[in-house]
Amino acid sequence: MSPFDAFKDELRRSPSTWLVTGVAGFIGSNLLEALLRLDQKVVGLDNLSTGSEKNLALVRHAVGAERWSKFTWLPSDIRDVAACRRAAKGVDFVLHQAALGSVPRSLEDPIATNDSNVNGFVNILTAARENGVKRFVFASSSSVYGDESRLPQVESRIGNCLSPYAVSKRVNELYAEVFGRCYSFQTIGLRYFNVFGPRQDPNGAYAAVIPKWIDSMILNEPVTINGDGSTSRDFCYVANVVQANLRAALTPNPEAIGQNFNIAVGQRTSLNDLFEALRAPLARTFPHLRNAKPVHRDFRAGDILHSLADIGKARRLLNYEPTHSLAEGLVEALDWYVQNTDNKS
Repeated sequence: MSPFDAFKDELRRSPSTWLVTGVAGFIGSNLLEALLRLDQKVVGLDNLSTGSEKNLALVRHAVGAERWSKFTWLPSDIRDVAACRRAAKGVDFVLHQAALGSVPRSLEDPIATNDSNVNGFVNILTAARENGVKRFVFASSSSVYGDESRLPQVESRIGNCLSPYAVSKRVNELYAEVFGRCYSFQTIGLRYFNVFGPRQDPNGAYAAVIPKWIDSMILNEPVTINGDGSTSRDFCYVANVVQANLRAALTPNPEAIGQNFNIAVGQRTSLNDLFEALRAPLARTFPHLRNAKPVHRDFRAGDILHSLADIGKARRLLNYEPTHSLAEGLVEALDWYVQNTDNKS
């Protein structure tokens, strides 16, 4: 089942204009593709600091020329408030994905993280309200749970933030809550848990673990695990995230407005188990992986030991139901990762 099948009839009866920030990024480009397949008009804002024109080209190829003609790309920065106001003009819904991700990057450069993730957030939030946007859906993060160690993580129970990145995402949630109280502006925050899937960049110092490990495995490079490998995460395939964004934007449920929701699968996988889940299928094509083992090093500052989402609130208020487990997502995504690894052996 497509992640957006449930919305086809509704959106085709009432086509809308959507603003997707970070549209050339991993999640943003997947949202763009889904919306264009639903015959929606989309405005995209991206400064290409972490996104890629290649992602946009892939979407164009996937949806065809007619649907692509409904997309307008503004190569601008959310730190530019005037650009945000131009982008939000005439828009019905905002899906805000633009941010400087990565815990390590935020520890190295908290000023840049704050500038994009907090100042930029306020710019686009304000622009959306001023332009009469119906609803503002934004990407938050499981990092806001910080040192809260009780599992599963529930939205009402958070701990102390462990990185500037986590602080920036928590501040986003607070600003959204204030805009709801002060301006009656409709917002919904989505706390993503370790998203993976096609168009996720395996390169760079801050690449997410799944694409980075696949790239290293194929190239016969060491795969490094921070700690003993018992650290666990709730890995969420990007199709689940696309579904959640559309459900958040379109839900008629008034109880959902102004809320933050865990977006995940509700299943926990250790890094040791993840290594094996990647190694085993890849070894069928790359024989050097048959006896491969990871390399362990010290646990990384700012990381959390375990994450596991309680997705009951999203199920109850948004009608969210993940369509892909980790295993099902890897079945869909693995070929894409392999085909997009440079210098394959």
